[in-house]
Amino acid sequence: MSLPEIPSLLHDYQRDGVIALRGLFDAAQIAALRAELERYMAEDLASKPADARTLEPDGQTVRNLWRLERHHPALLPMLEKPELLQLVAALVQGEPLLVGVETFNKAARVGSAVPAHQDNAYFCQSPPDMLTIWIALDAVTPANGPVYYVRGSHLGGMLPTKPSGVKGNSIGLAQPPTLPLEDQFCGLLEPGDALIHHCQTIHHSAPNLSDFPRLGLLLVYRGRHTQNDPALQAAYRAAVSSTPPA
Repeated sequence: MSLPEIPSLLHDYQRDGVIALRGLFDAAQIAALRAELERYMAEDLASKPADARTLEPDGQTVRNLWRLERHHPALLPMLEKPELLQLVAALVQGEPLLVGVETFNKAARVGSAVPAHQDNAYFCQSPPDMLTIWIALDAVTPANGPVYYVRGSHLGGMLPTKPSGVKGNSIGLAQPPTLPLEDQFCGLLEPGDALIHHCQTIHHSAPNLSDFPRLGLLLVYRGRHTQNDPALQAAYRAAVSSTPPA
């Protein structure tokens, strides 16, 4: 990614609330990230606190790894890309701060659905200058639970929420989007590709019923100037108490 691309990407991001970056990481980098995540889950995760992961309903398969920036900071140098930070600074309209590194593992035949939601229901930031970079470590296909985004939905502000009852995604939209699925943006990716979405962009995914995993690594950034929103935090706390862990 070169600097001259940023104005075009910024335009598309401001319009759609989601953009795709192809080939953000090469095959060797993706292989190294995968190997380190697999090692962490096999060797380190059991010793970490409860907030380091969420399991699937089977009680065994990892659904999410949380707070890797805290629980596995050695992963961070593998994710450093100065040109990506330049883009993030433009998108969050200020100095970018990394506030979360996590995964959605979406294991084959086991990976559960994610209800329609806006990330700022979890992040609770005002102004909503916050985003997520979703990096594909596996190919994302129509069959293994791709993320769908409602383009332009970030422009409508925060919508009413309700507890979802889904561990790992405890708060969702009170009313799911009515836009037909075929009119939503489907995030089909090759390993190393990435999506960036605004914290108010409505998105969701189906369960993975295929024989192929769909591991995604997520980086969450906010602008240094954002602040906690008390009303959003109150709704989030209620959802967490209903379906822990969030």
